[in-house]
Amino acid sequence: MAAPEGPFVVGVDSSTQATKALVVDVATGRVVARGQAPHTVDATSGRESDPEQWWTALASSLEQCGPAVRRASAVSVAGQQHGLVTLGRDGRPVRPALLWNDVRSAPQRDRLLAELGGPEGWARRTGSVPAPSFTVTKWAWLAEHEPEAAAATTAVRLPHDYLTERLTGTGTTDRGDASGTGWWASDTGTYHTETLDHVGLSPAALPRVVGHGEVAGTVRDGLPLPSGALVAPGTGDNMAAALGLGLRPGQPVLSLGTSGTVYAVSGTRPADPTGTVAGFADAGTRWLPLACTLNCTLAVDRVAALLGREREDVEAGGGATLLPFLDGERTPDLPYASGLLHGLRHDTTGGHILQAAYDGAVFTLLDALEKVLGDEAAPDGGPDAPLLLIGGGAKGTAWRETVRRLSGRPVQVPRAQELVALGAAAQAAGLLMGEDPAAVARRWATADGPAYPAVQRDEETLDRLTATLGSAGALLGRPGS
Repeated sequence: MAAPEGPFVVGVDSSTQATKALVVDVATGRVVARGQAPHTVDATSGRESDPEQWWTALASSLEQCGPAVRRASAVSVAGQQHGLVTLGRDGRPVRPALLWNDVRSAPQRDRLLAELGGPEGWARRTGSVPAPSFTVTKWAWLAEHEPEAAAATTAVRLPHDYLTERLTGTGTTDRGDASGTGWWASDTGTYHTETLDHVGLSPAALPRVVGHGEVAGTVRDGLPLPSGALVAPGTGDNMAAALGLGLRPGQPVLSLGTSGTVYAVSGTRPADPTGTVAGFADAGTRWLPLACTLNCTLAVDRVAALLGREREDVEAGGGATLLPFLDGERTPDLPYASGLLHGLRHDTTGGHILQAAYDGAVFTLLDALEKVLGDEAAPDGGPDAPLLLIGGGAKGTAWRETVRRLSGRPVQVPRAQELVALGAAAQAAGLLMGEDPAAVARRWATADGPAYPAVQRDEETLDRLTATLGSAGALLGRPGS
């Protein structure tokens, strides 16, 4: 293998469970060093993490990269979206961060929807109808349930903002991650003062939104990174993954992780009043319409554990239907739901039930895909375009085959396994070299990987899932039922 040509950049992925750091050769896209350190999540009453451990994990993961990290000329941090980080006057966290999958703020979300224009008003203003995962609902929950913590807060950050600020000493964010807060107006590209006034949050507490291609700052002393290295704006994890794939408008992506997502880059600002599609901005100048489910690989693994089976131990056939909404659900909008199993027979096996869990998890993602693609489906998102399958679940045969069977589309699985960190690295490389980050990723061929042809779509299973979901409103806690 040829020696790295340089220059080097660092891409960081600070996720729910761990921080990963990659040192990447800008010329070739080759990963020359990597490191990873875990996080812990307190699930006692919601989903919380101490932001200080993210910083410790970042330092550890960078140290693991060895001498290569000290040659980096630029760095970018991508992080889990929506999390509420509250900082006091000393710059330290007031309390643990409320994570994206903490849905205790569902009642506050319902109230904010009613008080500020309903779904149509929110979609028109922010591009999205907020879910309980959105940051604005978490701030409203904090102000109601922990007013002392809210009063002690002088700065509010998202997870990637927090780490970028620790690197540079300056509070910044980007339009992609900001578009998932609920207080950034996508129609104007600014913070929405009426929303902030309504929830009692000063605009002065929020970070500056750094523009595409703009430098967020430089690295201060205290980490293995070289002092003075450029720091890119960073972004949310979904926006970084889109960069990491070098997506062109309309190319469909299905990501299988703790949460499941479908998204595509678009030139048109989304504004879906049904709330199915979140109208996020991307990390550049376009948009990233996205639908997300709370229950994906973790929920299916939990079903496998309950059945005493390995995750690949599925059996075809059977008439059982399983909606694995173990943590409530975001798509469809069922924050109070629990899992629902229907259609058991004497001949139903554990393998049938496990396959039904896969089917239920994939079903809602595919149902949202057509709305995500919208009118920009052709040519890159047409019905014969391959689904780019990413995330931890993309490695699993059962996940891949379920997606093929229920979508009727060809599937391509990129070989690159760390797309969020690679997207952050592409952003850093674009900043350093004056290039479009998505073009950098395409030059690195990050989306290349094995392709699987389309199979006939399983209409019988899709019909059964549609009928079960449509008939179970009361059991699933559907609003208004």
